[in-house]
Amino acid sequence: MFSLSFGVGKLHFAREIFLGLLCFAVLLMAIATPISAIASDRFGRKPVLVVGCILAILSGFTMAPLLGSGNTIQVALILTIELFLMGVILAPMDALLPELFPTNVRYTGAGIAYNLGGILGASVAPYIAQLLANAGGLTYVRMCAAAVSLIAVLCMRETRDIALD
Repeated sequence: MFSLSFGVGKLHFAREIFLGLLCFAVLLMAIATPISAIASDRFGRKPVLVVGCILAILSGFTMAPLLGSGNTIQVALILTIELFLMGVILAPMDALLPELFPTNVRYTGAGIAYNLGGILGASVAPYIAQLLANAGGLTYVRMCAAAVSLIAVLCMRETRDIALD
């Protein structure tokens, strides 16, 4: 995770302390996920994802001052905000991804898309994040990632009301 290497390497937090902050932040992610799932069932996957992506773009403005502060409380706050937003985005994606495929290939399509996305994202994203951080700071890291996600969501179709085959 980019934030862990940044927190330990650049902010000089002890690894155990920064992992503790991440564990705390994951609790808020756990709260956001079911709330977002209910919202995506009620309002649609795409609207919830669009709101989540826009909030993630806006959170980019707070990332540099909070994470870069080195203050434990401010770092905990930004980690909590970011992981909360991750929960907001993950819940609708778990419903949307399988719904993009017809029933006869739903499991295979969703599985391949999810795993390839995870592999490519996990392998390339930290490298790109470091390049963006070096070029323009932490604000660019969050905002670019969220903007790419927003563009992808805007290109998708809404799947909530599609009848299952």
